[in-house]
Amino acid sequence: MNRREFLGVAGALMAGVGSGCADGAAGGGWKIGCYTRPWVKVDYRVALDGIAAAGYRHAGLMLTKGGPKPALLVSVDTPVDEAAKIGGEAKARGLSVVSIYGGDFRAAQSVEAGVAGLRHLIDNCVACGCPSLLLGGNGKPELQEAYYKVVAECCAYAKEKRVELVLKPHGGLNATGPQVGEIVRRVNHPSFRVWYDPGNILYYSDGQRDPAQDADAVAGLVTGMCVKDYAHPKNVALTPGDGQVDFAAVLAKLRQGGMSGGPLVVECLNPVEGEAIVAEARRARDFLEGLVLR
Repeated sequence: MNRREFLGVAGALMAGVGSGCADGAAGGGWKIGCYTRPWVKVDYRVALDGIAAAGYRHAGLMLTKGGPKPALLVSVDTPVDEAAKIGGEAKARGLSVVSIYGGDFRAAQSVEAGVAGLRHLIDNCVACGCPSLLLGGNGKPELQEAYYKVVAECCAYAKEKRVELVLKPHGGLNATGPQVGEIVRRVNHPSFRVWYDPGNILYYSDGQRDPAQDADAVAGLVTGMCVKDYAHPKNVALTPGDGQVDFAAVLAKLRQGGMSGGPLVVECLNPVEGEAIVAEARRARDFLEGLVLR
């Protein structure tokens, strides 16, 4: 390689970093994105504007401005045409939707109602152009069997629609890597996998459980991550890299388990507003790109 070729390659790599995208060979196929959650006080379009302005090419749909409380942007009650509109808003800003958290799918009513609800959420993912539906799990022992029976019965439909169902550590009966891994292995379908959340591992263990060690239990099952940090006691509202999570160690452990790429989606940032939140989102992106481009 001569000097001109070297400078051309170096310039291309730096352009990729500056644009907020670690996709491709330089980043090993990692898709760095940001959820709408940090913008819960404003309309979701403002959130998408902020995510794009911070240099991301990928977005996750989660919470948005609701009534007196934040609301899910896409849920079991969202019509498919509305989901398609939301996906179009993301696309208009140069963003691909890589993750949707749709909340409850009514498995508590009945297995039949749960299947209908979860299939509708899958359809909403298709309408948004999103390949992954994030599930929070179930915290009630009496509903555990029905909840995952619904998931199992919807796996074939999800595969047909090219949507992956993913379970995150989210407290209750799926608060740790071993719990989440055991659930996914029990359902035993390639369309049901793990979406890791190191901040939640610490949050639900009161700061006692190291996610870099916990991740051993989900080796080979993880296809994406909620990038969330933690500060004791019980604080996840901070920008990744500022807290207790050793993200380099967590990512190294996931790589050892076979994860060679996939979405890394920032879920929480320091609780600021306006241009300041965009700056925090950009700082989180820079932090993650520094990890995956090592």
